[in-house]
Amino acid sequence: MSFQTGLSGLNASSKNLDVIGNNIANANTTGMKSSRAEFADLVATSLGAGSGQQAGIGVSVAAIAQQFTQGNITITGNSLDVAINGGGFFQQTMPDGSFAYTRAGDFKLDANGVLKTNSGGKLMGYPTDSDGLRTSSTLGPLVLPTGSPIAAKITTGVVAEFNLPAAATLAAGVPAVVGPPPIPAIPATPRSTYGTSLTAFDSQGNSVPVTVYFEKTADNTWDVFPGLDSAGPPPVVVASIGTVTFDNNGKLLTNTATTATLTSPNAAIGTFPVTLDFSTATQYGTGFSVSNLTQDGYTSGELIKVNIGESGAVTATYSNGQTQIAGQIALMNFRNVQGLTPTGGNNWIASFESGQPVLGVPGEGKFGALRSGALEDSNVDLTGELVNMMTAQRTYQANAQTIKTQDQIMSTLVNLR
Repeated sequence: MSFQTGLSGLNASSKNLDVIGNNIANANTTGMKSSRAEFADLVATSLGAGSGQQAGIGVSVAAIAQQFTQGNITITGNSLDVAINGGGFFQQTMPDGSFAYTRAGDFKLDANGVLKTNSGGKLMGYPTDSDGLRTSSTLGPLVLPTGSPIAAKITTGVVAEFNLPAAATLAAGVPAVVGPPPIPAIPATPRSTYGTSLTAFDSQGNSVPVTVYFEKTADNTWDVFPGLDSAGPPPVVVASIGTVTFDNNGKLLTNTATTATLTSPNAAIGTFPVTLDFSTATQYGTGFSVSNLTQDGYTSGELIKVNIGESGAVTATYSNGQTQIAGQIALMNFRNVQGLTPTGGNNWIASFESGQPVLGVPGEGKFGALRSGALEDSNVDLTGELVNMMTAQRTYQANAQTIKTQDQIMSTLVNLR
């Protein structure tokens, strides 16, 4: 009996050393979770035997439990590295079509712009439009448009925020005041005095200049022009496209200059309208100033950078200065993470013990937030594992000693005369 008891102790200690050795070997593995061997005693039962007289017959490894505690987060500076700070797993579709789950966020882009893990799995997430709104509740592989530039977008609107000086003279001049003493007329203000410009884009991304000028025609009233007159030859007279008027408090009252017509350098495209938004314009006693001037078009651009936000939004930055959201990373969690089955390559798969995955997004409920440019380290406590290894080694030696002692006792019995 003692031989079998000692042998079971040797087997259990050997298994414990295997677990400790695996933990130590993976001390630098991204997203790795340590394990521990859990033991149970063995007791022989016989008919009519009292419990107080039963000696154990050894030990067995009851389970190898995984420890899903949070690992340290290390900053890497790589925009495709993502760490989960809290609960959850990345879901990936493996090359064979099966699902696997990982905490290792060291993602890569393949030739087709697909975000993949080092084990070849495709990172799953929600498809979104360029503004970040989900277009479907069904998960799919996250794909970035790396193969071709984003298409140009035609300018449809211009937003201008500016102040026109309340003390400006009329464009046609103010007539002299009748009666003594005579006051000379105030010179007219040239149209070019109060104007601004920016660059818009046609449907092919060609640059088209947009200019607007303002002439004061009466108190609180200004005409809006899309350009300046020219003496030629041939002479060019630019017509007003509308007026803006203000109340006595300097706030915009009406705006009839709501549309400008631009001409593309490509004759086949011709002209196209652009909406003018002057809703925030003012007329105060300060000088002419433009505080905001934007338009919604852009030329084509190549992908130059990818960034992943705390909520999982994958943002692509392009050479034309535009940023677009290309999808949102989804996270999965389980009722019993201890029941997940490790398959190697930093991956787990669901099992009956773990239950079915629960879908969510980073930062909501029990799901952790994402940290871009960082990775989660292994949660292995190297110092503690080395101490555990020494303890397991002594346990192995002690079990070997019990076998040796039993052998000496058997030898003594056999050699009795």
